[in-house]
Amino acid sequence: MLEEIAIENLGVIRSARVPLGPGLTVITGETGAGKTMVLTGLGLLMGGKADPATVRPGAPSAAVEGRVHVAARPEVLRRVDEAGGTVDDDGTVVILRTVAAEGRSRAHLGGRSVPQGVLADIADELVTVHGQSDQLRLRTASHQRSALDAFAGADHSRLLESYRTGWTERSAVLAEVEDLTARAKERAREAELLKLGLAEIERIDPSPGEDAELTALVARLGHAEELRQAAQQAHEAIVGDETGEPQENAVVAVDRARRALEAASHTDPSLGRFVERLAEVGYVLADVATDVSSYAEDLQADPTGLETAHTRLADLGTLTRSYGETIDDVLAWASDAGLRLIDLDDGGERLRALTERRDELTARLAELAEQISASRRAAAAALAEAVTAELNGLAMAGASLVVDVDPAEEPGPFGADAVTFSLVPHPGSPPRALGKGASGGELSRVMLAIEVALATAGAAQDGSASLPTFVFDEVDAGVGGRAAVEVGRRLASLARSAQVVVVTHLAQVAAFADSQLVVTKTADPAGEGPGGPGSGDGVTVTGVREVTSEERVRELARMLSGQEESDAARQHAVELLRSSVVGR
Repeated sequence: MLEEIAIENLGVIRSARVPLGPGLTVITGETGAGKTMVLTGLGLLMGGKADPATVRPGAPSAAVEGRVHVAARPEVLRRVDEAGGTVDDDGTVVILRTVAAEGRSRAHLGGRSVPQGVLADIADELVTVHGQSDQLRLRTASHQRSALDAFAGADHSRLLESYRTGWTERSAVLAEVEDLTARAKERAREAELLKLGLAEIERIDPSPGEDAELTALVARLGHAEELRQAAQQAHEAIVGDETGEPQENAVVAVDRARRALEAASHTDPSLGRFVERLAEVGYVLADVATDVSSYAEDLQADPTGLETAHTRLADLGTLTRSYGETIDDVLAWASDAGLRLIDLDDGGERLRALTERRDELTARLAELAEQISASRRAAAAALAEAVTAELNGLAMAGASLVVDVDPAEEPGPFGADAVTFSLVPHPGSPPRALGKGASGGELSRVMLAIEVALATAGAAQDGSASLPTFVFDEVDAGVGGRAAVEVGRRLASLARSAQVVVVTHLAQVAAFADSQLVVTKTADPAGEGPGGPGSGDGVTVTGVREVTSEERVRELARMLSGQEESDAARQHAVELLRSSVVGR
């Protein structure tokens, strides 16, 4: 529900505050006073196109700020949250739109800058505008279908929800079936390549780390003589050449040092710790000598073993060139490939399961579509009857609404029906589609009749926390007398379950309002005209004020006769106010 609109420097409006409450609010004023600027401001808040020409002359920019109660609007709350905006504790959000005189436009939602399109996206959740130039909503087949579905009631809504859920699932299943079918050859090629790779790895049968071990073995066997000589030299340095003449070696030198210190330790016992350490060194040298001797004995030239190792490394190389840098990488690839093969082999079974599910959903959707069509046909007759009854009191006596429910060319997410609203303007005349034959004034009244019918049926109830908002721009165009009273009565009826804002020039309509706002214009000699502030250029400015009691009577008298001080007009205005209370 709209709570307030504040406008600055828009058209002839320098600064105006438009308070809006529940029920029926009418906006009145003399022709040319600037009533349309109020709706222009509302259009900007709802993401409408910005026109720099609407910026007040001499002002750098125009601004429109609106406060909207959105506590019961989950979609709007979601969009505010996505934008990083803030909803106040009382459940309201502030929308701001600025238009620079040079053409730039900016939009803010909940205190955060957002693209203009975001405001346009949430507009349908907040406000429905009906006006002489805003008839697109009822002209479109989708909105006609939505109106019929809203009228059809809760059971119909549950059918639609089940259908849409099934349609969404079926769409996902169809996409996966198409993907699996299109990729069948690709999956078969992938599976064949994986099988070839796994077969090659199975034939060679590598062991973890085998490539590193073989590389070390080849290096050792390829330099066997060099390594044997190094080991022999090390052995001789430690223990000497056991086949030749005794010579100084590490074992002998260490043992001699140990004995020397051992002999001296009788004089200085502290030398004992060195004796122990030299003894340990001797033991270590003996062990190393034994190990080096064994290494040298085992290290014999083995041309056959070297050839075998080279051949094995070559086999492993064919794997590492294709499946990984090391044999461990190759084995990891083989593990992943095996799992992937299982998934690929399961594709056929998955396709069969999906095809069965597709057929089940198709049958279920066909059944639901038949139920929805039957429900729509029943609701169509009731809606046409209700709207026709409303039209008879809206200066369209003899006119009737025809609601056709025909098979659509293709089923869609909302069923298998094409819904068309047609207007029969006079008895015996052929029906004319609302989107093609009806005039703007007829469309406005048909919309009003439909909204009243929806509200009467309870389909437009949305809770008191966040009432739906309807804006009508001169819905009473071309209407007068008793028909104008009926227009006012129906607007008041709609306002019992919604917030209704009406721009009108008829006192008979304005008398039914819960709140009346008057747009007035005055010349501002000190205004900021083309000659600058205080130039006396006489810029016209517009203000908006709420009228009550005697002021309201004077405004109604002006609307009736153009003479607000006329006693007859004032008496007529008072009578209108009294009769509107009785007639609600």
